[in-house]
Amino acid sequence: MEPSEQTKSLRERWEAHPLLGCLLLSLALGVAGGLVFLIWNAANSTFLMARDFLVECLFWWLLSAAGISLFVAPPLVLTAAEVYLLVVARKREALYARGRGIDIVTIPLGVVYSVLLLSVLNVVFTDWTETLSNAEKHTPLWTQAWPTVGCIALAACLGYVLVNFLPLERTPPLALVLGFAGMYLGTAESLVWAVQIFSPNPLYLPLLLLPLNCVLITARTVLHKVWAWNHLEAGRTRQYSRPWLQKINDFLSHSARWPVLALVLMWPLLGILIALLVLLGQQPDAIIKAFTETSDWNLSQQVAPQNIYYDEHYLCTVAAGGHRKVVKPLRMGVRHGHPVIVNRQLCVANAFEQVLEEKTPRFHRAVRGFYDKYGFPVAKLIRSRYVADGVYFLMKPLEWLFLLVLYLTDVNPEDRIAIQYTGAKLSDFVRV
Repeated sequence: MEPSEQTKSLRERWEAHPLLGCLLLSLALGVAGGLVFLIWNAANSTFLMARDFLVECLFWWLLSAAGISLFVAPPLVLTAAEVYLLVVARKREALYARGRGIDIVTIPLGVVYSVLLLSVLNVVFTDWTETLSNAEKHTPLWTQAWPTVGCIALAACLGYVLVNFLPLERTPPLALVLGFAGMYLGTAESLVWAVQIFSPNPLYLPLLLLPLNCVLITARTVLHKVWAWNHLEAGRTRQYSRPWLQKINDFLSHSARWPVLALVLMWPLLGILIALLVLLGQQPDAIIKAFTETSDWNLSQQVAPQNIYYDEHYLCTVAAGGHRKVVKPLRMGVRHGHPVIVNRQLCVANAFEQVLEEKTPRFHRAVRGFYDKYGFPVAKLIRSRYVADGVYFLMKPLEWLFLLVLYLTDVNPEDRIAIQYTGAKLSDFVRV
């Protein structure tokens, strides 16, 4: 076979089963990416040990291939498929119909991947009024406006279903225009979302794939339906007994007018949705406040309280960032020049270390070296308040042990505990 014939054959096979083709391509990219990752780290002893060399290779290859196949390749492959379908399928009925499966998968996956990526980027889905810690960021959407945002997204989905899954020859032109209007609303919302979360940081760029796919799907749907209607004689020859109905039908039968008419109809549709949402308790300007009643983002109009810093490398300090009812924070303290949340467990642990340093400095250095070596990796795994709560409970037996040692070795153990993370020392105080 000539290369051009091979390319044509692959394209025909993909067009026959586009969704399956996207899945297989994602798997292939995952396998290839896993091999590249393995080769790239071949000289790193952390990944490849002399002992069990093949087992290590197989493990890291499978892990990296699975990660790429599940989280990296699908968004890129599906976006490329949407671009191809926009260019090729808008005037091919059979390919357009098969491409709807990709649409149905792309948008839900885009939402899921966006939420996962935001979580990885330390975005906490709470409003700007709550004090966060370290590098955490507040939600890009005001939580009280989520019903409004979801309702507009639902209108877009219903518009897509109306336009794509009802027989075109039996669908009134006005219904098609109404479906386009709903899709326009969802696309406009996705574009505002893109403006909200846009950042020059490359890690945020994948978040733009969801709005891009919304635009591609809407454009392809409108262009295809306009083209398909022009090939239907029934839509143009239907006659009505009432003159005004006939005039409306004649006007709407010109499908080239649909995109502009949908843009006009989008505004009263938005007004109807807002009116219904107001009856359900939403604010009339909730769709605007959804983006402005936030902090840390491009359209934000609020200034959140300054984040509290706690050392993510130390188990007790991380545990102090758990739920208040569990870890029972006492006050603010200072560590390495940063404000930190302090609870009794943290003070007891630090006081115990202070006693070790004073009484047995050599043993303290050994303990500190061991903890720095093995405590850091464990502490880095603590990324939620629930995990911090669990660490707090796991540290309880050690806290009691530390407290016992303090009471056995210190004349005023509670004084020592009380001054931890205040910047003061016992020698700074004179007892009367």
